[in-house]
Amino acid sequence: MDFLLNNIVWVLLAVISGAMLLWPLLNRSGARELSPQEAVLLINREHPLVLDVREEKEFLAGHIADARNIPLARLKERLDELAKYRQKPLLVNCLSGVRTLGVCATLQSAGFERVYVLKGGIHAWRQANLPLVKD
Repeated sequence: MDFLLNNIVWVLLAVISGAMLLWPLLNRSGARELSPQEAVLLINREHPLVLDVREEKEFLAGHIADARNIPLARLKERLDELAKYRQKPLLVNCLSGVRTLGVCATLQSAGFERVYVLKGGIHAWRQANLPLVKD
């Protein structure tokens, strides 16, 4: 017990590090993360619905061509708009990839089978020098 108290900083650091290593295993949304390059291949080969869950202002500042904008806060009420895509691939993106985790779980529980996430979001897309459409 004295060891733990005397080394509390190191113990906490070890626990946090372990949690960070296990997080990908615990994240069971089932959605596959795609790099920007893999996302381009998916777009070119399978023509998925690109679903952008950012707020409208963010979307208008720059989005992937032909993306559909449904802000995260309104997704559940607008799921019916996406019903025809249940059997088709969906590529979900946001600004950095954080908002997409909850979206994927919502989509999968609503019966969407092929949900993909743009790893790193629009930030990663920009860093890969891929084009964005501005409205």
